[in-house]
Amino acid sequence: MATIKKGIMGALSGTVGPVVGATWKNIPYVRIKAVKHDKKRPPSPAQLANQQKFKFMNAWLEPFHPYVTIGFANLSAGRTELNTAFKINYHEALETTANGLAINYERVCLSRGNLSGLILAQVERIQPNTIVLNWNQQGGITAYNDQLMLVVYSPVLKLADGCIGLAKRSDGKLDFTFNPKLGGQSLELYLSMVSLNRKRVSNSQYLGRMEP
Repeated sequence: MATIKKGIMGALSGTVGPVVGATWKNIPYVRIKAVKHDKKRPPSPAQLANQQKFKFMNAWLEPFHPYVTIGFANLSAGRTELNTAFKINYHEALETTANGLAINYERVCLSRGNLSGLILAQVERIQPNTIVLNWNQQGGITAYNDQLMLVVYSPVLKLADGCIGLAKRSDGKLDFTFNPKLGGQSLELYLSMVSLNRKRVSNSQYLGRMEP
């Protein structure tokens, strides 16, 4: 049985024949009721390839969850932050190579917004698990207390570490000691700026690969 909320033009809730109405994140939607088949058809090669891509991306994105939930909070109307991060990186960073699926780390996106980033950001590894980041402030949409979000990631270990709010824009410098497990590993580094109230964020910046 189905009900129509808020009058005849309102959202459908329940089942009417093959149509199912429901609400997710305050957004009403309808879908076709799943049809059960006696014999399950084997997936096609294209379907298998697509399933592999989804599995690969979900596994790769997992270490970045604490950061993309902030980086995509303002782009996720109607979907979760993780879904937004998945969609963007699926289309922009995922590549198919002769050896299989791979990530183009220069194209990885951990945040997207109109807050200004940093210019002349330079990073140096002074200990196996300690880096120093220096930068200049930049004009545009900024505030002195914008927070820095830094992420370091090891493709070999599939492990990420980082910080959010350990330094602000006006500091110009950050010393960061990360997980010792990442010491001695090649690391991919990313930087974003986030406003203090988390309502604005910059596009993430790829700082490059740092060798041991």
